Amino acid sequence: MSFINRLEAKFGHHAIPGLMRIVAAFNAACYILAKWRPEFLQFLTLDPERILHGEVWRLFTYIFIPTIGTFLPDWFWEVMYILYLIWIGDGLERAWGSFKLNLYYLIGMIGTTIAAFFLGANFSGFMLNSSIFFAFARFYPEAIIYVFWVLPVKVKWMAWTSGAMIILQFLVGSWGFRGAVLAALSNYLLFFSRSIVEEAQHRKTVVERRARFQRDMREGSEETLHRCKVCGRTERIEPYLQFRVATDGEEYCVDHLPLPPARG
Repeated sequence: MSFINRLEAKFGHHAIPGLMRIVAAFNAACYILAKWRPEFLQFLTLDPERILHGEVWRLFTYIFIPTIGTFLPDWFWEVMYILYLIWIGDGLERAWGSFKLNLYYLIGMIGTTIAAFFLGANFSGFMLNSSIFFAFARFYPEAIIYVFWVLPVKVKWMAWTSGAMIILQFLVGSWGFRGAVLAALSNYLLFFSRSIVEEAQHRKTVVERRARFQRDMREGSEETLHRCKVCGRTERIEPYLQFRVATDGEEYCVDHLPLPPARG
């Protein structure tokens, strides 16, 4: 993320605050116009052929297309969608700041456009909105969404479910579809792939340590599961002491855990 931080230092003053609120407002305006003139939405879609014929506004107007309901009135789904955009956007802006959210959304739009132009996938805003939700779930996994105002579901479980459906489609789809998924989710991969790999490595280290500890316990060894590199304390000495693995791969107690290096 150091490169992104450098970009923010240089171009951060150009960021648009409240970006998702603006997207939500245009979405509401397009919904009202579409109720008056339904054919209006045909001029907003991400249509590569029409873009090549000069209708360049379609490169970004597709993000304003209103959501489509199913068994409830469309105005109801539109209100829910607008509230969803505001909620997700405000949460990500608190976690990232305006510039990183702007950059994340812009890269997602570019990826979606590439998918539409070169791979023929008609994702429109669906995959872009999915990438926004996945980013939100990284920061707020324990947040609760009440499905139909009754069933409480944590954001992380909804993200896992959505991700599993996309992975399934990725596995059974054509190579063109797979490429389109990767292109449309390029923003998520760019921002979070490193932390995902680090978390996987950390989980592997913890599993290996636990397995070694359980094996040594069965064999009567005095080997411990946790040992602070600085003070040498273990869970045998202080059973309630907490330990963490730092970025250098070594384990420390919480009293001696080194601070993460500053990111330039």
